[in-house]
Amino acid sequence: MNWRAILAALLAAGAGTAAGPVTAGPPKLEVEQGAREGPSWDPVNKLLYFVGGNRVMRRAADGTVTVFREDAPGANGSIVDSQGRVIVCEAGGRRVTRTEKDGSLTVLAAEYEGHKLNSPNDVSIDPKGRIYFTDPRYGSMDNVEVKDDAGTPIEGVYRIDAPGRITRILTREVERPNGIFVTHDGRFLYIADNYNNRTGGSRKLLRFDLKPDGTAVPSSRKVVFDWKDGRGPDGFRIDAQGRFFVAAGLNRDSKWETSREFKGGVYVLSPEGKLLEFIPFGKDETTNCVLAGPNLKTLFVTAGSQLWSVPLR
Repeated sequence: MNWRAILAALLAAGAGTAAGPVTAGPPKLEVEQGAREGPSWDPVNKLLYFVGGNRVMRRAADGTVTVFREDAPGANGSIVDSQGRVIVCEAGGRRVTRTEKDGSLTVLAAEYEGHKLNSPNDVSIDPKGRIYFTDPRYGSMDNVEVKDDAGTPIEGVYRIDAPGRITRILTREVERPNGIFVTHDGRFLYIADNYNNRTGGSRKLLRFDLKPDGTAVPSSRKVVFDWKDGRGPDGFRIDAQGRFFVAAGLNRDSKWETSREFKGGVYVLSPEGKLLEFIPFGKDETTNCVLAGPNLKTLFVTAGSQLWSVPLR
């Protein structure tokens, strides 16, 4: 099934109404391999970062790719702060780190209340410079240390106010938080709640209100989009018009996903959660994306361990 047929099927299923194409052309392959996750953009230096294995890579404006960091175990989500420092969630290292301008490394978070974090996954920053990250556990739960009083593992969402100063802002309001985004006005927190290795688990894009002090309001929970029994949302971004670009879906068979309705690619949603466009990627899995390039009119996507660029209108 081609991408137009997939989009038509999704729209017929009630996912939303199209409002004209958001993209200006087809995806272009930029990096053949080693781009597994975490694309982020440095607008000052015109640098794109992405991760593969235990490495953080850096792509210059001319397309040249070099190694930025070698020692980032299980690197996943990344972001560049206002000072040009690169923040990375290291799932394998069970920590969140920041590479300073001089190349030194600062550990921002490694434990909560004396217990090691699960596997930090993705990261965002609010207008005040506070850092937010998700801490799911995909895979074995044997060595999980963050638990409630009953001994049940907690896969939460956290805020970092300073290195080592960590507050958990969501606990049971999400099942398995993955992607995360704080809006540029600091009013809303969006979470890709993706329990994709359990039949019937949450596969939703969620919104929560944020208070000025960085506290989430659990009762404000709102579902923006639901991938139902298909593979749910991974990483995502929001543009200046409030549209969502969400990496989600799956092309191959999986024992955890009973629906084949949602193919692998980027789902472009309106601020209200209506499907505007679907950008397909044939190799699984489509994991993350970032708005980058001149005027932020290029969407860079990691899919099948490859890096792709998509021109936007």
